[in-house]
Amino acid sequence: MPNQKNKLSGDLATQDVWLENVTRCETTHCDDREGEASNNIDLLVIHNISLPPAETEDDFNNNNVEQFFTGQLDSSQHPYFASIAQLRVSAHLYIKRTGQVIQFVPLNKRAWHAGVSEFNGKQRCNDFSIGIELQGTDVLPYTDLQYAALQQVSIQIQALYPDIVVDNIVGHCDIAPGRKTDPGFSFDWTRYKGRL
Repeated sequence: MPNQKNKLSGDLATQDVWLENVTRCETTHCDDREGEASNNIDLLVIHNISLPPAETEDDFNNNNVEQFFTGQLDSSQHPYFASIAQLRVSAHLYIKRTGQVIQFVPLNKRAWHAGVSEFNGKQRCNDFSIGIELQGTDVLPYTDLQYAALQQVSIQIQALYPDIVVDNIVGHCDIAPGRKTDPGFSFDWTRYKGRL
């Protein structure tokens, strides 16, 4: 089970960086950033995820994403899970419909969220980005609690990594166009970025 942590810990270059007031649920689905990437984090990527793909608000009442990001998802629970059972995926942060923030990967390490991707001519966005997954879909509206939590953690991240300017906060769809669509047209970028 995740453990509650309340202190920001770690030097940005040498020690693991965990945010304040988040639930920590550590995963092995990550690795060290290579070379200068550990000191050049300048991109924040917003995603969405629901397992199995949600059709109504009731479909979000589970811990499947936490199990998936930690390699514990039981592929026999749902037919869709068999198609993703072999994947090793993670994000730094995951924000549930309730506004609960779960951190899986220290910010200084590389989470496996972006896949084949490019931003401003640089490929392999996992190398220099922080990934945040929102519990949701492209079409269902995100909750007020999610927007509030996302804004709060984004401000904390920007304070730690000042090269993540507002123009360097993008959707998965922006770094993998044609392959990814999240966070989808249901995400209100103006609402989110207007408070950063």
